[in-house]
Amino acid sequence: MTTAFTGFDDRDFDVFAIEGLDERMEGIKTLIRPKLDALGQHFAPALSALTGEEMFYHVAKHARRTVNPPNDTWVAWAGDKRGYKKHPHFQTGLWGTHLFVWYAVIYESPFKEEIGRAMRDQLDEIMALIPDDFHWSPDHMQPASTSQAVLGREGVAQLIDRLQRVKKAEILCGITINRHDPILRDGDKLLKRLDETFSVLAKLYSLSKLSSPSAIR
Repeated sequence: MTTAFTGFDDRDFDVFAIEGLDERMEGIKTLIRPKLDALGQHFAPALSALTGEEMFYHVAKHARRTVNPPNDTWVAWAGDKRGYKKHPHFQTGLWGTHLFVWYAVIYESPFKEEIGRAMRDQLDEIMALIPDDFHWSPDHMQPASTSQAVLGREGVAQLIDRLQRVKKAEILCGITINRHDPILRDGDKLLKRLDETFSVLAKLYSLSKLSSPSAIR
């Protein structure tokens, strides 16, 4: 990272309380997006090394929005220079309440059934790999998520099974950090926490894509 990363503070999270599409987008562009761009550049080489395939970063532009302002924003990494939504990928970003770091398979992916089968076949390995304080979510458009400790093996299995059966199903795994957690304001500590998280999620990425194509070129 060419300049020191300072983390995120209240001004960043407060952007999501700004009324109006143009006004909120201005806050995202001026305050949050430069930090997401810096994270994208910083972690692309590390994620490439961890996954064994070149990773490209994509900062959310929210270009299709014409009325409703975004409630979250993010940077994603995938093994495709043209986009990430079709592929299993990594994300980090902000809601007004917290920062998130995810491994994600979202509804646009044509490989969901294959990925779900690979995850189901290796459920024991996944349960051993993912720490109990990591969270799972079935929907990247909602801020809520549930810890693995609460879900248990059966709950995680249900999310994986749903990924295979339901057209709009998604699965996300990672961590959330409350906006008031001091680590967010310490750039070095936050980068270390993200690095540790990606080290775990990269193993999940490798497990879950064993039977799926790595990219659509």
